[in-house]
Amino acid sequence: MVRKNWNRIVIKVGSALISPNRKGCSSHYLLSIAQFIVKCRAMGTQVVLVSSGSVAAGAHQFPDGERSDITIKKAMAAAGQTEMMATWDRLFDFPSAQMLLTHADLRDRERYISIRETIFSLLEHNILPIVNENDTVTTDKLKVGDNDNLSAMVAAAADADALIICSDVDGLYDKNPHAHDDAKMLSTVKHINEDIYKMAGGAVEGGVGTGGMRTKIEAAEKAVSHGIDTFIINGFTELTFNMLLQGENPGTHFIAHEKPMAENVHWMRHTTRAQGEVIVDSEFAPVLSENAESLTSKEIVDVKGEFSVGDTIIVRKDDGTKLVKARSNYSSTLLNFIANQENDEFSLKFEQKTGPIISKKNLANLEKK
Repeated sequence: MVRKNWNRIVIKVGSALISPNRKGCSSHYLLSIAQFIVKCRAMGTQVVLVSSGSVAAGAHQFPDGERSDITIKKAMAAAGQTEMMATWDRLFDFPSAQMLLTHADLRDRERYISIRETIFSLLEHNILPIVNENDTVTTDKLKVGDNDNLSAMVAAAADADALIICSDVDGLYDKNPHAHDDAKMLSTVKHINEDIYKMAGGAVEGGVGTGGMRTKIEAAEKAVSHGIDTFIINGFTELTFNMLLQGENPGTHFIAHEKPMAENVHWMRHTTRAQGEVIVDSEFAPVLSENAESLTSKEIVDVKGEFSVGDTIIVRKDDGTKLVKARSNYSSTLLNFIANQENDEFSLKFEQKTGPIISKKNLANLEKK
């Protein structure tokens, strides 16, 4: 049985449901989803909707839309976003609100907190938040890239109980069900490991969306580590949503961790993006998640990438073992300078005066135990 007493859920809807033929928005598949959202709210469950589809919805307005030019795609997103929001708005008799985000918004701690506060405030006033990546302004450095992972980040920010990811298949299969008649669906996944990832391929060639089953598993891994039950379901059938409302599992249920990560640790590990690396000797022994200040310039072998104070870095050994993902208290330039000093006493006094390279309160452990 699926929990029915969720306080808050996030549901992710992809481009193929919004605009199946890339000729504007269609309510054909959205009616069942909208009714599900209405019924959830009537049961006292708050809902956040993560909706792709702006590029697909706006494509028909551009005769040269088949071009791969990113400028055209951004223009499609700008034109399609208003149509998509208008379509959703027509399906509800309560107000909705648009939230357009980039990864830069999510990985900046102050802006991330602001996103959380906005979501909570909208829900408190019974307004449905509708979230999408801001494709009109995003770049390779700023984008999440797919709304599966975005939905997991939003679910974490919203402190959701469940994440429901709509797909074009019933759930996760042990092999591609479109190519293999003997494919078997997994109804429950307790642990996400390499074997689970091997069951998923990349994005479907020629598909409308940008994700695939792999990005859905990545999203599930992010969500369950925050204590969020995650479901991959078939968003094209009304039966799917009726089963969820009745407390039944219509797809694949990824079970939430009993001991979820602390909110700030989860944000550091799953939402921030490393801007560089600090390499230490393979003999380095201290567990940084317990004693972050044991990392000094004396142990540093190399500094890779360019980063500023406050940027996220990965600390790893020179044999490739990743230790922690952390906020750097030093820029790469300064760290290189003190690490290359032949006078160890100078570096020691400098760090004693300036402070540690990383702090325990701003790191997430990456070591496999």
